[in-house]
Amino acid sequence: MNRKEFTQRQQKKKRQKMLLIILTGGVVASVFGSYLLVTNQPTKKTNQPQATATTKRTPTTKKTTGKDNQSEQTQSITIMASGDMLYHDGVYGSAFDGEKYDFSNDYEQITPLVSSADLALGDFEGTINPNRELAGYPIFNAPEEVVESIKNAGYDAIDLAHNHILDTGIEGLVYTYDAFKKAGMDPFGVKTTDKDEILVKKVNGIKVAILGYSYGFNGIEATLSKEDYDYYLKDLTMEKVEAEIKQAEKIADLTVVMPQSGVEYNLEPTEEQQTTYRQMVDWGADIVFGGHPHVVEPTETITKDGEKKFIIYSMGNLLSNQRYETLENYWTERGVIMAVDVQKTGDKTVLTKVEAHPTWVSREPINRTFSGYQAYDYQVFLAEDYLPGGKYADQMSTEKQQRIEQGYHEVMDLLNIQF
Repeated sequence: MNRKEFTQRQQKKKRQKMLLIILTGGVVASVFGSYLLVTNQPTKKTNQPQATATTKRTPTTKKTTGKDNQSEQTQSITIMASGDMLYHDGVYGSAFDGEKYDFSNDYEQITPLVSSADLALGDFEGTINPNRELAGYPIFNAPEEVVESIKNAGYDAIDLAHNHILDTGIEGLVYTYDAFKKAGMDPFGVKTTDKDEILVKKVNGIKVAILGYSYGFNGIEATLSKEDYDYYLKDLTMEKVEAEIKQAEKIADLTVVMPQSGVEYNLEPTEEQQTTYRQMVDWGADIVFGGHPHVVEPTETITKDGEKKFIIYSMGNLLSNQRYETLENYWTERGVIMAVDVQKTGDKTVLTKVEAHPTWVSREPINRTFSGYQAYDYQVFLAEDYLPGGKYADQMSTEKQQRIEQGYHEVMDLLNIQF
């Protein structure tokens, strides 16, 4: 190979090398440019809601298969209700130490359960009127200090529709209403101002209408004018009840009724109770929590339009001095706290679960008297805590333990929950 051929070959190699470099650089530039084009595109907005720090957590959320393919939230709540709070003179008298009233431990053992409810409904049977003498039977007028203990137990709303609400007159009715309202609870079952409408509590996104009615007022209503009767009281005049339940159905997702009716100390509902409470369900009530007989009565589950509705005819006493030692009736010292689970998905609200928690009133003597009588420590026990393996099992006398256990099982058998 001469010099000229060698030079030409070298120049050819250089041209090939340069061409290779140019081609390689072009490929790299093309890839890099594509990367930049993709990564610099603006984020595409969607119509889905974005989570923020202030978004309120809902119990559960599930997707539906609806044509719009949107997510629907499922909200869940537990509603609890209990029987009569009946402050006999022995109950409030025993709480007085000579200087002040102390009801702090009356509901101490049921407080964890009651306060766990999303909505807890109580039934205060009596009045609070500081302008009248205290009384525990046949007129009921309790010290105002009872309100704080009821509030601290976890109750949110209090039924005042009962036969003793006029025991200290219209003045007592109004004062009782105001005392609970001032403490942060919502009274229902009576009316005190023109602004009083159907009580609706919105809990976890579920609107619950709460109504209360009484069969009568121990004859004291005869002292009222018709105008005052119609203004302040809620009785079981069925035309009025029907109108209110139907109105409640329009403004709420769920309707709860707490009627006071029946025969005292009967373990079975009367025909009138059954007809009345079932009629309430026909008109739109979802739950009926009955009271007044001072003993527990059975439950009933009704299916309406494919959905379950629940009735308990009586929840018995929550707190009172009625018991075997005073009435020779074990059933009067027993009661039940009912717990009903509710779910709402979209526009549909249904009952999903019903549980019963029997209670028992403990009465232990303490080292003082009131009005010459022995004073006692009254406490409401959650009976399940005293069953074998329970929180307080074997922490009391055998006789008392057996009394609570027997009460628990007999109440559960009588309730006969079929849900």
